[in-house]
Amino acid sequence: MSSLQKPEQIYLNQPTGCAMTTALAVIGGKWKGIILYHLQDDKKRFNALARLMPNVTQRMLTRQLRELEADEVIVRTVYAQVPPKVEYALTDLGRTLVPVIQMLTDWGRLYEAQQIEYPRFKIEYDQRSGC
Repeated sequence: MSSLQKPEQIYLNQPTGCAMTTALAVIGGKWKGIILYHLQDDKKRFNALARLMPNVTQRMLTRQLRELEADEVIVRTVYAQVPPKVEYALTDLGRTLVPVIQMLTDWGRLYEAQQIEYPRFKIEYDQRSGC
């Protein structure tokens, strides 16, 4: 294993035997779900995504977008103009995740509504996530 490859990339090149493991390797992580949430309605430019998720670093956002692109969940379109214009959008495969993202969003709202004392760290996470 190359020190530059993350374990999930290598793992996905082999049969996992578990569809849930595969799904979570592709869309799991702190920011990927939120990226997909923001791309479900329309394509977005990098800076628009960064503004929607104010606490993600540029480096992390770039990394997560590259991973989603490598997994063919999103497509990156570069327009030959000055200054360069780059847009991100869901692929047809990525569009199949829209109902999943919507169900997770609905579940999150239900969970929040049922909590008498909502833990402080979760509130802070939601405020940072840009949802």
